[in-house]
Amino acid sequence: MVKKTAQYELTSRSLPISLLQTRELIMEDVRPMLVRHNVTEQQWRVLRVISEDVRIDASTIAARACLLAPSVTRIVRALTARGLISPVKDVADKRRMVLQLTADGEQFLKRVSPESAAIFDRLRRIVGADRWEQLTTLLSDIRDDIEAAERNQCAKKP
Repeated sequence: MVKKTAQYELTSRSLPISLLQTRELIMEDVRPMLVRHNVTEQQWRVLRVISEDVRIDASTIAARACLLAPSVTRIVRALTARGLISPVKDVADKRRMVLQLTADGEQFLKRVSPESAAIFDRLRRIVGADRWEQLTTLLSDIRDDIEAAERNQCAKKP
């Protein structure tokens, strides 16, 4: 039985705190790599998100990288100034701007990605590949369930 303090579970059993503690442990391994390559955590997330699509708009980047729109605007400016990404007009809607990696951005990711992959391969070995996969699947399922419940709740409101 899990003890409770007042109305809450102990922080050691709190899902948000547990997720943050785990994230911080993982980032202890990742941050030195980012510093070596002169990129922030948020810039790295934006580059990774852009690399998964040929062209992508800023609001989609914000959602996928878990960043606020004003932060994405600032990050896009910095990455554009470094020549790693470039804004281009959307083919389908000429009024809309989308972002893409430049050749330098692709080279940057090719250079840094093996180091990132090695870090995560080591972490997967520590945790166990099956447990890692189960956890990422479970977290994805939880996100989907919560988002679906919120959509259903919004649909029921008059």
